[in-house]
Amino acid sequence: MNLQNIAQMSCNPAMGGIAKGQIVREIDALGGYSGIVSDTSAIQFKMLNKSKGPAMWSPRVQSDRMRFAEDWRLLLENTKNLDFYQEMVSCLIVNNGKVEGVKTSLGIEVKAKTVVLTNGTFLNGLIHIGEKNFGGGRAGERAATGITEQLVNLGFDSGRMKT
Repeated sequence: MNLQNIAQMSCNPAMGGIAKGQIVREIDALGGYSGIVSDTSAIQFKMLNKSKGPAMWSPRVQSDRMRFAEDWRLLLENTKNLDFYQEMVSCLIVNNGKVEGVKTSLGIEVKAKTVVLTNGTFLNGLIHIGEKNFGGGRAGERAATGITEQLVNLGFDSGRMKT
């Protein structure tokens, strides 16, 4: 993981739409930053599905990718009790069925009351170019490996979606 890539948007620098827009509003209601950062980094607002009934209308914001990442980073760096480690989590520390922290690929253990995995499409990420494929994540980043197998052993389902 590279700390310079915090909040890096992938191909489509947009937040909103019918599905993601609902999640953004729920995060907002819980005091999260997604809507705030989307507003501060916006270059265009659009209401989608205006040709349909009002139940289908959905706001979407197109963001400046660099500003989006910068605004997120500033908010996160000023969040109390939030620490950053430039390291990849290789496994969860689980005792008696309870997650108690994480272990990094360098073997560093970080104990925690709560662990939130935000891996996106990086878990065992696979890039396909023509007939070739290789492990990787977005924009030259590497895939997150090792933790998927542990999650499956803990009872989670693992699958692959093409994007």
